[in-house]
Formats: sequence, structure tokens, C-alpha cells
Amino acid sequence: MTQDVPSSAAGSWKNAPRSFEFHQPADPIREIPVEKVIENAGDYEISQGPSGVSRLRLIPGFLQQEEADWMFSKLLAELPWSQKTNFRMMGDAYDEPRLTCWYGDLPYTYSRSAMQPNTQWHPVLSTLRLAVEQKSGHKFNSLLCNLYRDGKDSIGWHSDNEPSLGPEPIIASLSLGDTRVFSLRKQPLPEDKGDYTYVERIRIPLTHGTLLLMEGCMQVDWQHQVAKEYHDRGPRINLTFRTIYPEPERPSGRFVR
Repeated sequence: MTQDVPSSAAGSWKNAPRSFEFHQPADPIREIPVEKVIENAGDYEISQGPSGVSRLRLIPGFLQQEEADWMFSKLLAELPWSQKTNFRMMGDAYDEPRLTCWYGDLPYTYSRSAMQPNTQWHPVLSTLRLAVEQKSGHKFNSLLCNLYRDGKDSIGWHSDNEPSLGPEPIIASLSLGDTRVFSLRKQPLPEDKGDYTYVERIRIPLTHGTLLLMEGCMQVDWQHQVAKEYHDRGPRINLTFRTIYPEPERPSGRFVR
């Protein structure tokens, strides 16, 4: 037997006082951006922000194969390659995992270690400087040469932002020899407090005879590296043409940093 529920009782739950509990909305889930790959020739505006525009110009085949081959062999054998000692923030010394040499009228200082002026440009380097200047439309007075002997040689994350390079420096990077991956990562937002987890990333395989130009705010808003690789790689020469300015000195004679 069923018993009818009085209508007043049946509807009483609707009129009962209700309580609400407020929950703070969870932080939005951030996704790690997919790394982009740039392989084709072209001009790329990779970011635009308060600092300005960051641009890349990629020119594969800037040097023809035969020309690149003999230049690579000659520079590998004849440049005054040496291993440089740098210093970490705490003062610890370490040997760079690559060989270098410097050309220019002025010294160049990075990682608290100076490379002395060297005005005796190798004839091949003088020829290449002229060709790079004609292609890029920019003048360069200095050149940092890097030799990556194998896949274990590398250079860590950094920006070419030394005071002697001036604001928004233009860097022309010419690759000879085996292919290595040139990686870029954007500087994190201030609120990320140096955490690079969610920044944009780009990788560029730099092949034999390829020219890469970094322009605009690349050295302000981005870092770059050539990471170690754990498989066989042959030697690679990287020629980075740049313009160096005299650094102002304090009255004590110390460089302004």
C-alpha cells in the first residue's frame, strides 16, 4: 500500500535554506610550447615585444659545396686554434669544450676572459667577410671563430650581449663542416623568475655553407646554444662576424660592465 505525501512536505526541500562554499579558481593549466624547426631559406620575425622585434635570416647554400669544402679544410688546418679558459660566477676556472680564435682591432671579453686584438686576418677570412657584408648589407670589424671538434664539443645557453657589441647587435654566423643543431629559447617572463619550462623554443640544423643572421632584439629576448650530441659528429667550424666598439672606462681604468 502506498501513502500519499502531503504536498507541503514534498515541496519543503525546495524552500530549505541553502549554503554555498566558494572555491578559488585553479590556475590555468600551462602547456609547454611545441619546439619549432626552421630549415628553409627566408626571413623570420620570431618575436615582437616591449624590447622590439627579433629577426632571423637563414641562407642555406650561401657557399657552394666545392667552395665550402676547400675553405673548411684550409681554415681547419691553418687558423691558430686554442682552448680558452673561462671563469664561472663563483670564480671557478674551466676549459671551454671547443677551440677558438679571434680576429679584430679590439679585444673581446666574455665569461670574464679576454681575447686579445688580432689584425692578421687569414686571406680566406677576409674574402668571407666581404661576401657576408655584401649579402647582409652590414659591415663587420671582428670575427670569433669556433671549432667543434666532434659531437662532445658544445657551447651552452647564452646571449651575445656584451657591452662592446652595443645595443641590438647584428651577428652573422657562417657554418662549415658537419651539421649541428643551433637551438634558441625565449627569455622567460618576469613572473616566471628564471624558469624556462614554458618558453618558446626553436631549433635550426645548420648545414655546410649555411649563413644565419641574428638581428633586432635577438640578444635581448632570446638565448642560443649548440648542445652536446651523443652520436658521431665530424668537425664543424662556426665563423661569427660581429661589430665591436671600444668599451668606456671608469676613472680607475676598469671597464664598465
